[in-house]
Amino acid sequence: MSRMKDKVVIITGAAQGIGATYAKALAEEGADIVIADILDGTSVVREIEAKGGKAIAIKTDVADETSAAAMATAVTQRFGRIDVLINNAAIYASLNLKPFEEIDVAEWDKVMAVNVRGPFVCAKAVVPYMKRNGYGRIVNISSGTPFKGTPNLLHYVTSKGAILTLTRALARELGDHGICVNTLAPGLVLSEGVIENAELRDRLTAPVIASRAIKRDQLPEDLITPLLFLASDDSAFMTGETLVVDGGSVMH
Repeated sequence: MSRMKDKVVIITGAAQGIGATYAKALAEEGADIVIADILDGTSVVREIEAKGGKAIAIKTDVADETSAAAMATAVTQRFGRIDVLINNAAIYASLNLKPFEEIDVAEWDKVMAVNVRGPFVCAKAVVPYMKRNGYGRIVNISSGTPFKGTPNLLHYVTSKGAILTLTRALARELGDHGICVNTLAPGLVLSEGVIENAELRDRLTAPVIASRAIKRDQLPEDLITPLLFLASDDSAFMTGETLVVDGGSVMH
């Protein structure tokens, strides 16, 4: 339990799915958890508290600068510091596969607002507190799709490609302040959302598994140890990097 002991960790989009898995795993490592989600995260908080951990849920619209700033203020008022930000919130499993000509501008803008503006806005909100302590870890969640050019999800793939470059540029700006910025890029994960989206499950699972060196479904639990590495001092001399975890589908 010492790996993340007394670290204050904000996880966006952690009220359900993979984000909830991250929250519970980090709590088990001793972190104080903040679930920043537009959805109600109290059930995850209760699970963490039932095992002796500390957690709070703050309703947060990651795409809204005022909401993100209020969240960061509330975290510091409660815990006194912010050590780690995991930019996990994203629009993905609710999307329908379609040729790019059929993606309307409103849907494109919605995906970009959450998937790209969200990590920018949240980093902007928490970095002043990290700078104050001369320490921070920002983990941006991307995807294996930008490396493949996955078709029929142009807005999603583009947004996750932007995360790779956002990470690199932000790492350059924050290195002198003791803040490391890295990317975790999962493959197709058998999450709650993917299971519920029959089209994603049916059309993508077989070809994705066939492309992997390790030919099985990827589970949320496969991401826990890599995330802990990036969120902890184990990766203290690593920044601007992307760690792909997908069973060997993408090798870069």
